[in-house]
Amino acid sequence: MKNKIINWSNKFKIATYMVCLLVTVGILCICVPIKAQASERHLTGDTEVSTVINPAGTATTHEEVGSLNTANTVSITYNNGNGQINGALRILITLTLIALAPTIIIMMTSFTRIIIVLHFTRSALNTQTAPPNQILIGLALILTFFIMEPTITRINEEAIQPFEAGTIDQSEALEKGMAPLREFMYPQTQVKDVELFMDIAGLEWDGTLEDIPNSVLVPSFMISELRTAFWIGFMIYIPFIVIDMVVASTLMSMGMMMLPPTTISMPFKILLFVLADGWALIIGQLVQTFY
Repeated sequence: MKNKIINWSNKFKIATYMVCLLVTVGILCICVPIKAQASERHLTGDTEVSTVINPAGTATTHEEVGSLNTANTVSITYNNGNGQINGALRILITLTLIALAPTIIIMMTSFTRIIIVLHFTRSALNTQTAPPNQILIGLALILTFFIMEPTITRINEEAIQPFEAGTIDQSEALEKGMAPLREFMYPQTQVKDVELFMDIAGLEWDGTLEDIPNSVLVPSFMISELRTAFWIGFMIYIPFIVIDMVVASTLMSMGMMMLPPTTISMPFKILLFVLADGWALIIGQLVQTFY
């Protein structure tokens, strides 16, 4: 009985394979060569690209063989006829800005100082992961946009909009777009940092912003931001260090040397921070350092 069941199972598998094979052969027999044609049109411009791809083996004469497509054709229209940037070029510029956005935010804005001060505040409170990194980064980004809003508005009005309208070229748009950022970075940059990088680059500086290249101004600004952020962090640490010292002295006087002082001092730190309205105080003073 078992052998009969196995034989019937094998016969069923063979029949299934035969049916699938017949269906495949039938599909291949009724298929016809398909001619693929792709075209791209610019509705408001003068550029039109049409590409015709013939299936392999369809060319018979020497002329047909010579006209076979061997590579794709790419066409970019810089002006679509109405004085504005073509859509493809606009997308390319947008993607480039998106790729460079993290670098721009970190190097040439107030983000560096803000995020470092917020991390120092969390470390001073000894709360470790409260608030989490996502909250600190989000708060730093919002404060950065708040501080940089006048600069971003100037960049949009003086560089982006004229470039989209076609009144200025790419190099002029880049120069006008960097001007507001340079005017923001220069007051926050210390003179000794500028002199340091000017000496390293072997350049002379007469004390004006116009004579500082971007390759010198950006690293000078970052060094100044790091120094300022660490100094603010030290000032934040002082009251919390006093609390740690008082708690540690109290525990030692009570003979509780084995009890970690940080475990006892953390609730007092949080209480002091909340009663002093620490977040509003720190963020308010931090934002005012840029004005």
